[in-house]
Amino acid sequence: MRFPSRLIRGILIQRYKRFLADIRIDSGDIVTAHCTNTGSMMGCKAPGSVVYISRSNGAHRRLQYTWEMIRVGRTWVGVNTLRPNQLVAEAVQDGIIRELKGYETVRREVITRQGTRLDMRLDKGADSCFVEVKNVTAAIGMAAAFPDAVSLRGTKHLKELMRLRRKGYRAAVVFVVQRSDCTCFRPADEIDVEYGRCLRRAVKAGVEIFPYRARVTPKEIVLVEALETRL
Repeated sequence: MRFPSRLIRGILIQRYKRFLADIRIDSGDIVTAHCTNTGSMMGCKAPGSVVYISRSNGAHRRLQYTWEMIRVGRTWVGVNTLRPNQLVAEAVQDGIIRELKGYETVRREVITRQGTRLDMRLDKGADSCFVEVKNVTAAIGMAAAFPDAVSLRGTKHLKELMRLRRKGYRAAVVFVVQRSDCTCFRPADEIDVEYGRCLRRAVKAGVEIFPYRARVTPKEIVLVEALETRL
């Protein structure tokens, strides 16, 4: 996934009210960018860090800028939670996620029952696979870890995937690790013990999990390899 326009470099001043970040861009101006990430952004919000933001000229936008990535040590970390869905949809269509090869259609934002929506439904003939996509930015040691805050919504999605699996559908979670400095993936039990328990129950129930590391640069984000899962 290449960014449609050149990103703008800046220095993070602060992230606040969950959805806002003040950034000093290279011109010296301070702009407020939308932060799509609703998590704690543990380790990915230090003031003074180099960041990149995108700009949209859409008339419907209250804020023109969106926070895309931050430099953590020597690593770019993608913090825009809207990007992984696009990445996974492209990767499925291009056959990059080998475990999900062969599906002919990709439907986005699928309502599975009243009040519940999953990110994707993949179909080929009579075969269907429901997929939830999660953005992973936290690192604990050398492990990419999810979630970085208590995630009732994430646990709800796992329970829905288990329900669909019991009905005979294939069900999966793709964890998009938007950083290159991790060697494996695991649930962040020390942050959300219930999510970790539910993830393990989901795996035992037949829900598949696919952690994939992405290469993040100011020009593009690309899924590059599967990571080992440590449950």
